[in-house]
Order: sequence, then structure tokens, then C-alpha cells
Amino acid sequence: MTLPSVAQLKAQAKRLKAALAEKGQKLSHSQALELLSAQYGFKDWNTAHAVASRQNQMPLAVGDRVSGSYMKQAFQGEILALARIGPVGQYRVTLQFDEAVDVVTFDSFSAYRSRVTCLIDADGVAIKRTSDGEPYLRLHRAD
Repeated sequence: MTLPSVAQLKAQAKRLKAALAEKGQKLSHSQALELLSAQYGFKDWNTAHAVASRQNQMPLAVGDRVSGSYMKQAFQGEILALARIGPVGQYRVTLQFDEAVDVVTFDSFSAYRSRVTCLIDADGVAIKRTSDGEPYLRLHRAD
């Protein structure tokens, strides 16, 4: 079972409280939150809240040093911009490479990129793929 966001859990608790009130059963909002937490397998609302909050955090932040590969070329750089796209764990990231990356595989010419923007998943892997099936970008925090 996928754990909803904190806002979705609170909305569920509100609906539960209203549904039980229609049947003559009084329940406080905190009691409804505790019941929902138990339904999702947590010992209490505080634990459920902590897990739901953590799962919705962005995996990276603006200013982070990162490394990885772009179009199969190794790079190191910095995150200039990062934005969540929808509720499903996808992010738009803009990177500034320390050194420009040649994105052309032909020997006869080159095309260098020093700044790129890609749509990535929470693991830092680009959603879009090259013609041979490789992700455009593989990204991780630099150590």
C-alpha cells in the first residue's frame, strides 16, 4: 500500500470523522488520524506523519554538487534549479557542468553542453532515453 502525503492523510481523517458522525459516532480529528495511521501500519500519527513527510522531500537541492553521466559522458557540476513536477516523484533539474560535455559520438564533429535541463525521477535518472535506451542523465550527489 502506498502511503499518501500528509495533506492527503489529513483529508482522509476528515472524511472518516464526517462519515462516522453521520452514523452517530463521535470521533475527534486526532483520533481519526490515529486510526488512519494504524490502518497504514504505523504505531501512531507522529510516526506516520514523519514517514509521509520524508517520502515527499526532494532528493537533491539547489547548490548541491553532483556528478554522473550526461549522454554517456562523465561530468561534475552544480544544481542551478530544481522543481517537483506533479505528485509522482519527478523533478526538473538544471545543471551547470564544471567542464563542457561533448554530446556527439561522431569523430568528425563535436557539440558541447555546459548547462542542461532534464526531467528526472527521485533516483536521479532521466525519464527520457537515447535511441539505444540509455537515460540522458544519471545523477548523484558528489562526495
